[in-house]
Amino acid sequence: MDATDQIRRLLLEGMVIPAHPLALTAERRLDERRQVALTRYYCDAGAGGIAVGVHTTQFAIREPRVGLFLPVLRLAADTASEHERRTGRRIVRVAGVCGRTAQAIGEAGLARDLGYDAALLSLAGWEGVPSADVIAHCREVASVLPLFGFYLQPAVGGRPLDEAFWRDFLEIPNVVGIKVAPFDRYRTLDVVRALAASGRQAEVALYTGNDDNIVADLLTEFPGPTSVAPRVRFAGGLLGQWAVWTRRAVDLFERVRAVRAGARTCTRAVLALGAELTDANAALFDAGHRFAGCLPGIHEALRRPGLLAGRWCLEPAEDLSAGQLDAIDRVYARYPHLRDDEFVSERLDGWLR
Repeated sequence: MDATDQIRRLLLEGMVIPAHPLALTAERRLDERRQVALTRYYCDAGAGGIAVGVHTTQFAIREPRVGLFLPVLRLAADTASEHERRTGRRIVRVAGVCGRTAQAIGEAGLARDLGYDAALLSLAGWEGVPSADVIAHCREVASVLPLFGFYLQPAVGGRPLDEAFWRDFLEIPNVVGIKVAPFDRYRTLDVVRALAASGRQAEVALYTGNDDNIVADLLTEFPGPTSVAPRVRFAGGLLGQWAVWTRRAVDLFERVRAVRAGARTCTRAVLALGAELTDANAALFDAGHRFAGCLPGIHEALRRPGLLAGRWCLEPAEDLSAGQLDAIDRVYARYPHLRDDEFVSERLDGWLR
């Protein structure tokens, strides 16, 4: 079994993949110690992979004035390797890749050289470009590193991608997964139908990125192309929401797996947790302001147990929206069982060593 087939197998088995944030000092410089601590947290919490250089890591790390794309990817890869040597447990490394073809190929090549397993390819900035040209771009990037497709919601820079696009995308041999994150049920079904029609359910893993519908996505068996064809399901999740409270996310994912295996008595309880998680996500992601405070909201949830020193973003003006802090306080008081503060407090000193 070659390396790509191994990654396919791991992704199809299903896992929790947090979208990795960026740890900064008050001067908005990289806080290496806390950046490493975050990766250690995700690995020790039981995440099966990490996604770095994605929206949650802040796309601006690529800007020459910032220059953090390579250092941040290297820190995460090295820390994941340290975990693997210590535990023998494989951590799947997904690198965010974006931009036009030359930039995306360069980023994918850098990630490959650092030991990343797949490229999560953002198509932000491709508005108005014919789908055939976008597919050609995807093929070129896939020739460098196995590809994780990404349906990014338009509110944060994505473009609508119809079923025909995803059918063409799934004809690229080196596709290993698709993160479905349009935050829209109809558009989610476009991807599901495309995968069902492709016949590649045993090769390409669907991962939910719909932070507003995590549990329902993971529990649902979606229809196949005919009434007798195999149904389609999400293997796992690659989520900004899972960048916080990750130990609880892993626990929840295991409960979902139990339901899938036939433990029907707990289905209602798991669905109830899903509704609570969506309520909490609305506060953290600032859904009421079209996600303007998403990154500071994630940072605030990581600051409270001490994983981050503050909620600073690279852009000085980027902070919580009006009323968002009150909303976060509300969900903190309402859903203590969704958090893993005790897990973090017991291990934080070791992660910060």
